[in-house]
Amino acid sequence: MLAVLLLAAKFGVPVCPHAGGVGLCEYAQHISIFDYGAVGASLDGRVCEFVDHLHEHFVDPVRVDGGRYLVPTMPGCSVEIRSESLSESLSRTAPVGGKQPKRLRRRYGREARSIDCS
Repeated sequence: MLAVLLLAAKFGVPVCPHAGGVGLCEYAQHISIFDYGAVGASLDGRVCEFVDHLHEHFVDPVRVDGGRYLVPTMPGCSVEIRSESLSESLSRTAPVGGKQPKRLRRRYGREARSIDCS
């Protein structure tokens, strides 16, 4: 994505990072901050998509104030999913009885399980 920003700046092409899926706003905020701080040094002509849903599932969710992304307060990419959300999601893929569908076991070669994010 950084290469896209740099090439777009070189040729005067505006960029609008897509942030319409789960965790994409959390990721796109970093792209926008880099674009402002290291590429454009201006907010003129800068836009970034924002969708206001599912942020509650992230350890360091995106924050917006006055239509602008706020700089994250924690280190990292801000896309770490809360362990509770991950456990809940994985439990929904398993039918009653605790075994996950064959397609998941075949795809990952083992039972998928929650990851300790602490």
